[in-house]
Amino acid sequence: MPKRTDIKKIMVIGSGPIIIGQAAEFDYAGTQACLALREEGYEVILVNSNPATIMTDKEIADKVYIEPITIEFVTRILRKERPDALLPTLGGQTGLNMAMELSKAGILDELGVELLGTKLSAIDQAEDRDLFKQLMEDLEQPIPESQIVNTVQEALDFAAEIGYPVIVRPAFTLGGTGGGMCANQEELQEIAENGLKLSPVTQCLIERSIAGFKEIEYEVMRDSADNALVVCNMENFDPVGIHTGDSIVFAPTQTLSDIENQMLRDASLKIIRALKIEGGCNVQLALDPHSFKYYVIEVNPRVSRSSALASKATGYPIAKLAAKIAVGLTLDEMINPVTGTTYAMFEPALDYVVAKIPRFPFDKFEHGERRLGTQMKATGEVMAIGRNIEESLLKACRSLEIGVHHNEVPELAGASDDQLFEKIVKAQDDRLFYISEAIRRGFTIEEISDLTKIDLFFLDKLLHIFEIEEDLKSKINDLDVLKEAKRFGFDDRKIAEIWDMTAEQVRQIRLDNQIVPVYKMVDTCAAEFESATPYFYSTYAFENESIKSDKESVIVLGSGPIRIGQGVEFDYATVHSVKALQAAGYEAIIMNSNPETVSTDFSVSDKLYFEPLTFEDVMNVIDLEQPKGVIVQFGGQTAINLAEPLSKAGVKILGTQVADLDRAEDRDLFEQALQDLDIPQPPGHTATNEEEAVASARQIGFPVLVRPSYVLGGRAMEIVENEADLRAYMRTAVKASPDHPVLVDSYLVGRECEVDAISDGKDVLIPGIMEHIERAGVHSGDSMAVYPPQTFSQEIIDTITDYTKRLAIGLNCYGMMNIQFVIHGETVYVIEVNPRASRTVPFLSKVTDIPMAQVATKLILGQSLADLGYKDGLYPESDRVHVKAPVFSFTKLAKVDSLLGPEMKSTGEVMGSDRTLEKALYKAFEASYLHLPTFGNIIFTIADDTKEEALGLAKRFDAIGYGIYATAGTARYFKNQGLDSVVVNKLGEDDTNDIPALVRTGVIQAIVNTVGTKRTADEDGQTIRSSAIEAGVPLFTALDTADAMARVLESRSFTTQAI
Repeated sequence: MPKRTDIKKIMVIGSGPIIIGQAAEFDYAGTQACLALREEGYEVILVNSNPATIMTDKEIADKVYIEPITIEFVTRILRKERPDALLPTLGGQTGLNMAMELSKAGILDELGVELLGTKLSAIDQAEDRDLFKQLMEDLEQPIPESQIVNTVQEALDFAAEIGYPVIVRPAFTLGGTGGGMCANQEELQEIAENGLKLSPVTQCLIERSIAGFKEIEYEVMRDSADNALVVCNMENFDPVGIHTGDSIVFAPTQTLSDIENQMLRDASLKIIRALKIEGGCNVQLALDPHSFKYYVIEVNPRVSRSSALASKATGYPIAKLAAKIAVGLTLDEMINPVTGTTYAMFEPALDYVVAKIPRFPFDKFEHGERRLGTQMKATGEVMAIGRNIEESLLKACRSLEIGVHHNEVPELAGASDDQLFEKIVKAQDDRLFYISEAIRRGFTIEEISDLTKIDLFFLDKLLHIFEIEEDLKSKINDLDVLKEAKRFGFDDRKIAEIWDMTAEQVRQIRLDNQIVPVYKMVDTCAAEFESATPYFYSTYAFENESIKSDKESVIVLGSGPIRIGQGVEFDYATVHSVKALQAAGYEAIIMNSNPETVSTDFSVSDKLYFEPLTFEDVMNVIDLEQPKGVIVQFGGQTAINLAEPLSKAGVKILGTQVADLDRAEDRDLFEQALQDLDIPQPPGHTATNEEEAVASARQIGFPVLVRPSYVLGGRAMEIVENEADLRAYMRTAVKASPDHPVLVDSYLVGRECEVDAISDGKDVLIPGIMEHIERAGVHSGDSMAVYPPQTFSQEIIDTITDYTKRLAIGLNCYGMMNIQFVIHGETVYVIEVNPRASRTVPFLSKVTDIPMAQVATKLILGQSLADLGYKDGLYPESDRVHVKAPVFSFTKLAKVDSLLGPEMKSTGEVMGSDRTLEKALYKAFEASYLHLPTFGNIIFTIADDTKEEALGLAKRFDAIGYGIYATAGTARYFKNQGLDSVVVNKLGEDDTNDIPALVRTGVIQAIVNTVGTKRTADEDGQTIRSSAIEAGVPLFTALDTADAMARVLESRSFTTQAI
């Protein structure tokens, strides 16, 4: 069927800020969709609130609105643009929910806007439990028995009927909060009681637990002509009971017999046809390992997290084709745009194994709840491809960047058998490493399988890895064993450990004996047809399929998996860098291990290597491609850390050189550089042990800021007020040594700002200064920021510009660098310099209209700023005000304190832009889900040292008409200063009038909570903060943020004053 001609203008809704459970994959899908629709000649209007990604770039749609995804703003844009149709199935749950709201509010009918792709009724059928149950019964597809209950007794009765274990899912709570698995009556009693309390409608779903079944996913496509096919099937290493987003996954399925595979395939296609889904769909199934019994777990009637993985694993661009199906094209008339030869109706076939391992944030949150369950906790993922399971699994392990290069964590050797036992049974994010350790200790795989329900086939592969290790131990320097180990994915470092030599020596033995990898193409059809993609993975086999071209090439190193502190912004910079390289006539080659993002899309680079970002894997590609050089500036800390080893191996680093990178990263060299350039910085020292740290702090004076050097996103950075706390920090938070010194600096309280500078060695372009709304002490990634600066005098701006130029020229920066300043009194100090692109690049590129990463790449290749038409110095400010607000995922991370501090905790960001600061702030708050009504009640629970400042704030809320509530001490202080407030009980005194109770019953609209300067655990505060987060009540832990919110409310309300 030809595409529709009655539609001209289509609106696409994006997925908003990146949070756990809805990350960069949806952004990748949305980008693909917009480009595909424009390719077909439609005018595309995009609405999204996330400035950090490629999706909100000008080129992606005809008009891009970076506005909050709320009914208020989306309706305005609909009325202004009057599109013919709306495509909501590519923006994750956010886009779907928005479409539902618009439909219910009658706006789509009023404006005559049609919904494309999957119909709302089908979405309803897949999302609504009762309708879904009904549909499955009609199709005779089995689903786990379940019942909705309103009392604990009903829950116990139903469980007695179907038998334990059961799962409790409270209705209408975010991300499965309050639910859980119950193995017996006592557990059910407790969890059901809690779940009913947390559910706003006091109801829970009790369902049969199918934990221990195999979990299988099918990615399927269907078009309006009822053609349907399976793009990819995947099998979880972990059995049912762990969220798929948190599971290790292999594609294609590994342990299913042909009968089982066909049975589940038929079920998936039957379901997608019955739901009449047009586009992509994801079906999750559970299969009993001992019989042919299966259950349908869930159907996602949209492009899902696995779609990005499935697209990259098979070379079949799901989102692109889904968008074209939505406008009426069919699978049998479209060519797969990746291969250019096979039709979209052709099911991909794989002759390799793909492994996905999730990346968790627990290296940052040591106290977080690491137990895995039905709530997702991973922030990102890595993917690796190999010819066998062992190879792809080991490649994935070393792509994770958690300090391991094999499936082992050396520390676990010290764990007792009992500890090992517990960690194997109660799954945590690092269960794979515990299982591997158990195998090394001689536990049989049958025992482990009984404990974990993980299929013996997978455990046998882990056993095989151990057997190869033993082989290597017994036959040192044996080339046959070396070849075998490399074929199964061992890296040089592991072999070197066993053979007691250096990794360089192992590399040399390999090169001398021609034991080098070849690169295989992902051709989507197991080489059965003529088909080619520019997309390769390494393996130790015979024929190399990656042919070096005659064009001069440059390799751009990506940033690996998405994690807190190194997010999707680096991916943005990577894509822009490639555009500039291609425009300059080079062949652009990307190396990256992250399947979720735009940089690893087939259409971005000329060649893509899906490989771990380790020295060995990068060198192998360089040996083959012989590039002009490597660009490390855009891959975050991951790529910067590779600069030195690559440079030592004789590889040319393009842009700022290693010695200068070191001057910015190494403390002593950096201080020397600042002294030479005559730039002030807070007084500070480097300490290699506890006593040195204490001596430094005494000399500088408390408070001090302490942190390990060379880290990502401010890990383990703390403000310490006294000697006892400093000693505690040195003992527990970090292991200081001459190799890993700790930096001790004077902590200056003041306003903070940051600058990205682009330099060609002669001139320095400063696109803009971003002023932080929260004062110094909150990590730059977690503070709200505004451009252009609102409170700086011209003198301060001139000083910042001058220091930035001096630093960029003095540190021989070629390309980009990021500098953070603190303004204390009227003096400007430099806090830190990052000799690379930073997380502010996408935001500043969009608000200043300078494609910063492209400009930087052109300078790295030798052009000058003058050639490109840019002047030296600060770029003229824009006339609109732009605010960046961070977005957090605390609902998904139990036991992680939401208190803002010098360590980064946010997973994403949003942007609000308007003519005035207040309007821009309002949009930023709305987009980051911090909505405050015009009237309501606000609680203050304030530490002594900030009570005075909080009083001024409380008076302003009082004047607008907000009810002021406060805990005892704060209320007393307010009363003495002439402000009345309602007293709230302390925790544990009266559980109907404490903060969690008032939050639950909806009395309270916001909480302002500050904490004193002592490092002691503040348990009540943490309980208060987590109760706010669970209920989705805005929580302010920095008074500056609350002040910004007060400004917004004041600007939106009329003043009422008696004469």
